[in-house]
Amino acid sequence: MTSHFIKWLKDVKKKDISTVGGKGANLGEMFSRFPIPDGFCIIVSVFEIFLESARIKERIVSLVEKVDVNDLEKTEFLSKQIRNLIIKSIISPEMQNEVVKNYKKLNGFVAVRSSAVAEDLQEASFAGQQATFLNVKGEKDLLKYIKECWASFYTSRAIIYRDSNKFNHEPKMAIVIQEMIDAKKSGVIFTINPVTKNKNEMIIEAAFGLGESIVSGMVTPDNFLIDKNEHEVIKETINEKKIAIVRQNGKNKTIKLNTKKANEKTLNKKEINQLIKESLNIENHYKKPMDIEWAIDGKVYILQARPITTL
Repeated sequence: MTSHFIKWLKDVKKKDISTVGGKGANLGEMFSRFPIPDGFCIIVSVFEIFLESARIKERIVSLVEKVDVNDLEKTEFLSKQIRNLIIKSIISPEMQNEVVKNYKKLNGFVAVRSSAVAEDLQEASFAGQQATFLNVKGEKDLLKYIKECWASFYTSRAIIYRDSNKFNHEPKMAIVIQEMIDAKKSGVIFTINPVTKNKNEMIIEAAFGLGESIVSGMVTPDNFLIDKNEHEVIKETINEKKIAIVRQNGKNKTIKLNTKKANEKTLNKKEINQLIKESLNIENHYKKPMDIEWAIDGKVYILQARPITTL
């Protein structure tokens, strides 16, 4: 398998959505302009090649055809069968070699993230539906989580969402393998106030450790309301962040924070200014309000950016 099955982010642009999916295309588009961790995409066609070489494609098609989205129990049962087929199948040796060879060019820990073709579109958001695995290290785990990502294309939630929005179930998903930032702080930014729809305000949400604690609802993040014209904090709400998800011994670990740390303000003025600058540049580049994921480990990194679809 030659390396045209893999595309490095530096070689990807927004127009490549059909090759590397929504997330991959957005990351590639931003890669040369913004502080994006290095990485590569396993392109969309590889998913189908894997299903065919493992001889499970026809079986999956017939299982999907039996889905009745009004019967949640049956949908979940069929979804589980499909995901098990994918997880138990073996990635061909040439495909494995190609992925591992490129993985070795990155520094140890990576995030393995699904990137569906229909993801992060203006008219539909698949956010949070397909899987992301953090702090993955070593060839064995890398290959395992690539299959888990592919399998997540067929969760009952994703099947129902595609069905309701008239998307087909063809395996159109890439995977992004990206250097993992050992985040000391992370969060999300909305470049428009999502509550009042005020275009002159933006919101920064922040917590200690990895952003999973915010996404999963385990903590209520600090909230900074920003005046975009003045680049000033109008209002800050510092919440008690009782836990943080951090990397310990190569694994994600949820730790309890002492009362002092839990109630400490996550971001200092310099960090807030950096986040404002990067997010306004991203909004300016895309010419639309954006939902941005970020992390700080000594410096600010942008992990993802997608148009806000809820406006």
